[in-house]
Amino acid sequence: MIRPVWPVVVLLLWALVALTASWLPLQPDRIALEAILHGPALQYWLGADDLGRPVFDRVLVGARTSFLVAGWVVSLSVTAGTLLGSMAAYLGGVWDRALVMIIDIFMAFPGILLAIALAGLLGPGIENLIFALTLVGWVGYARLARAQVLSVKRREHVVAAQALGTGTARIVMRHLVPLISAPLVVEATFGVAAVVIAESGLSFLGLGVQPPEASWGSMIRDGVRYMLVAPHLVLVPGGALFLVVLSVNLLGDRLRDHLDVRSIRRTMEQGTGK
Repeated sequence: MIRPVWPVVVLLLWALVALTASWLPLQPDRIALEAILHGPALQYWLGADDLGRPVFDRVLVGARTSFLVAGWVVSLSVTAGTLLGSMAAYLGGVWDRALVMIIDIFMAFPGILLAIALAGLLGPGIENLIFALTLVGWVGYARLARAQVLSVKRREHVVAAQALGTGTARIVMRHLVPLISAPLVVEATFGVAAVVIAESGLSFLGLGVQPPEASWGSMIRDGVRYMLVAPHLVLVPGGALFLVVLSVNLLGDRLRDHLDVRSIRRTMEQGTGK
C-alpha cells in the first residue's frame, strides 16, 4: 500500500520556511497605500492586506511564529511533564499523590480557557504566550508518563539497577524514560497541532504576538472585516493553518501505527498468512 507523502512535504516546507525566513528577502511590514486590499497578482502573489502589506510575506513570517511557538511549547512541556510524571510514579507515596492532585486541578479547567486566562494575566507577547501554553500543556505529558512508568517500573532490569544501588535520577533517565518514549513521541506530535491552533486562537483574540509581527491568527482576525471584498485575507492564512495542522495529525497517526506493537504484530501475521 502506497501512502501519500504530502504531509511530510508540507511539514518540511513549514520547517524550512520558519528556519530561513530571517534570511529571505521578505518585506512583511512594507506599507503600500496603492495596494490596499489588492487581490492576487503578479506583484502580489497572494494579494495585499488592509495596509497594503504583501500577504505572501506575512504568511511566511506567520509560519515562523507558529513554528517557534510550537517548538518551544512542546519541547518544554514534554521535558517538564516527562520528568515530573516519571519521578512521581517511580518514587510513589506522597510525591505521586501530590502530582495526581495537581493534575486533577489543571484538568478541571478547559485547557484553552486556562491558557486565555494566563495570557490575559501575563499580557500579550510571544514570551508570555509560550509560558502560558507550557503551563497548560505539561499536564498531559505528566499524566501519560506517570501511567507508563507505573506499568514498567517493576521490570527486571529496573529492579536489578535498584539492587546495585543506582541513583533514582539515573534509573529514571536511563532505564524508564527510554521505555516510555514511544507514546510520548506520538503525544508530542499531536501536541504540535494543538499548540499551533492555540497560538492562532490566542493571536486571533489579541493575546498572542502583537503588531507589526505576523501570525496566522492575527491575519485571520484582521481579514474578517474584509471577507466580502478581500476573502484572500482569511483564506490564505486559514489555508496555511489547515494544511499544517492536518499534516501534523496525519503524521501523528502514522507514528502511532508504526510504534504500536500490536499493529506491527497484526501486519506480520497478515503477511505470513496466519
